[in-house]
Amino acid sequence: MSVPIILASGSEIRAQLLARAGVDFSVETPRVDEDAIKEALVAEGAPPRDIADALAEAKARKVALTYGDGLVLGCDQVLDFEGSVLSKPETPGVAIEQLKTMRGKRHMLLSAAVIYDDGKPVWRHIGQVRLLMRNMSDGWLSAYVDRNWQSIRHSVGAYKLEEEGVRLFSRIEGDHFNVLGMPLLEILSYLTLRGTLSS
Repeated sequence: MSVPIILASGSEIRAQLLARAGVDFSVETPRVDEDAIKEALVAEGAPPRDIADALAEAKARKVALTYGDGLVLGCDQVLDFEGSVLSKPETPGVAIEQLKTMRGKRHMLLSAAVIYDDGKPVWRHIGQVRLLMRNMSDGWLSAYVDRNWQSIRHSVGAYKLEEEGVRLFSRIEGDHFNVLGMPLLEILSYLTLRGTLSS
């Protein structure tokens, strides 16, 4: 009998990644106050890696406590810019300022995943990607945000690499799945090792 897998995330792209990999799962979107968790951890001086991990765990824990059976996978992604966490831009103006601040510099995307089994965390991983942004002009960045606002408003860093946002970068080092917000290869390896997925 197969163990049910629950994805504790409302992210469409994460669900697509699992589905395309042939994983049988259901989705439950957790009600978690991500901003409150993030703000508390930032106030405590927690590093971005710990914030990503805590957010992923909070999502997995919330769903695991509601749906006791099966494995629950929680994921979250944060952007680490020079040791600080950048949030999703609330307005086009904020998006433009974020991009101006990051242009010509490096930042990291941290994609955390935590799996709960029987109400307890049994596995966790944080994938990272390093990105170098081009030195784009103010005019181009403003026009980019104007063209893409409806798509990028829910993305940390105000870009999507699978769309026009790829033009912002001159170098990307790391796993493409981590860019999309899920350390997919490591998740699949763990599920295969424990026998949840056949091999």
